[in-house]
Amino acid sequence: MADRPELFASETDPAQLADLRTRLRATRWPDSPEDGWALGADVGYLRELVTYWADEFDWAEQEAALARLPRYRVRLGESRIHFVHARAVAPSGPALPLVLTHGWPDSFWRYSKVVPLLADPGAHGGDPADAFDVIVPDMPGYGYSDRPAGPALDSVAVAGLWAELMTVLGYPRFAAAGGDIGSSVSRFLALDHPDRVVAVHRMDGGLPAFMPDDLTPEERSWLQDVTAWGTAEGAYAAMHRTKPQTAAVGLTDSPAGLAAWIVEKLRAWSDGDAFTKDEILTNVTIYWLTGTIGSAMRMYRANAAIPPEQHARRVEVPSGFSLFPADLARAPRAWLDRMANTVRVTEPERGGHFAPFEEPELYAQELRDFFRPFRAG
Repeated sequence: MADRPELFASETDPAQLADLRTRLRATRWPDSPEDGWALGADVGYLRELVTYWADEFDWAEQEAALARLPRYRVRLGESRIHFVHARAVAPSGPALPLVLTHGWPDSFWRYSKVVPLLADPGAHGGDPADAFDVIVPDMPGYGYSDRPAGPALDSVAVAGLWAELMTVLGYPRFAAAGGDIGSSVSRFLALDHPDRVVAVHRMDGGLPAFMPDDLTPEERSWLQDVTAWGTAEGAYAAMHRTKPQTAAVGLTDSPAGLAAWIVEKLRAWSDGDAFTKDEILTNVTIYWLTGTIGSAMRMYRANAAIPPEQHARRVEVPSGFSLFPADLARAPRAWLDRMANTVRVTEPERGGHFAPFEEPELYAQELRDFFRPFRAG
């Protein structure tokens, strides 16, 4: 039986910050045969970022800002799950509960800007009738949720945990949304709990894990694009799926290495210069202080073991997709219709893989517009 949720606030030991700064200042840098990002992380940029992290970055200020979100922790089975739970402000009718699931390389941080816009739209230029009760959990092994004591949980298991969490919070029916791994978790919530999920919104159609015989020409072209992307950009995922502990040793020991691993993806997957140094370092510092880079990467290995027949299931719950222009390998409408009861697809004019953080107002409006017809369900 689950415990009752308890208020949570992170408190960083000053000794942890002192150790972090010592490590940053002692970074042993590699040679850099060419400038820029073509070979991976730009060493010149990282040197500048690491110097800022060691000498100017104010973690206490960022930690205080995150503490303004209503944060809780509850034990579900063997794990304590950390989550944001922001109740709707002054809705004109019953608020729709909405569980938002993040991906890698982030945590509840991904939605930290968008929570107020969804819970209190009236205070941000929106219609109060669009208010949600917003729930943003950290997946096990990410952020301030416990690291699994054994093997990492896959997206199917995390979806089961979220269903349990929503029961604990008193929500028999709810909406779900997410991107990256969070898209997969939201999908399995809809697949395994269709009597509870009123509708599901995703930022992607997922990467193909099986190959139907009747692919359309646009699907075949997309699969070629996915293969090309994997060849050029997928080395990180191959490492996560196969030998995550090898990388985890270095990334857990070196904050500069951790920053390189994460920052290169923040840059490559976003739409332009989307993040300030403080925003980047808040995300990276959460990983550093919680020691979760290894446990987060291991989820790729767990997801790679999900049986193909699970990936072939079609979501019958009403599904919506917002395909942001700078996101990865955007699926064609034919694939979305094949895999889900797709009732709405939009292509916002800007934003990338981290759209809830990059373009919070735009992302919030996407969710308001999609879920509006399902509020009475």
